[in-house]
Amino acid sequence: MKSEDSPVPAAPFRHTVRVYWEDTDAGGIVFYANYLKFFERARTEWLRALGHSQQEMVDTTGCMFVVQDTHVRYLRPARLDDLLVVTVDVTERGKASLRIRQQAWCADRLLAEGEIRIGCVERASMKPSRIPGPILEAIEE
Repeated sequence: MKSEDSPVPAAPFRHTVRVYWEDTDAGGIVFYANYLKFFERARTEWLRALGHSQQEMVDTTGCMFVVQDTHVRYLRPARLDDLLVVTVDVTERGKASLRIRQQAWCADRLLAEGEIRIGCVERASMKPSRIPGPILEAIEE
């Protein structure tokens, strides 16, 4: 993962997030675990931008995405009222899982970057399932 300063990359998807009081710790900086929430929101909006939603996926297929693995590096702090750009870039596509590179930027400063692996499971059993065809097709476009 690239960690030097550079302009926000032209990732397939970008989502803006404002840092609110509830996102910060006693020192006024974003609590480290909240970057995972920011990444989750960006992935949800990315899926919506592809024409699908988490709820629609569950309702029509009985499947949902779950996080299987995360790796996050924290480089610089975000602070109250910062406007962040969170990117989503699929780096690996499988039949039942995706590996996604995500970054959180404030202006031209890279704050955090991570690699998240999500898997598709049947909601009822939590057993692995193929990613529904229409969603996989939208991701591959």
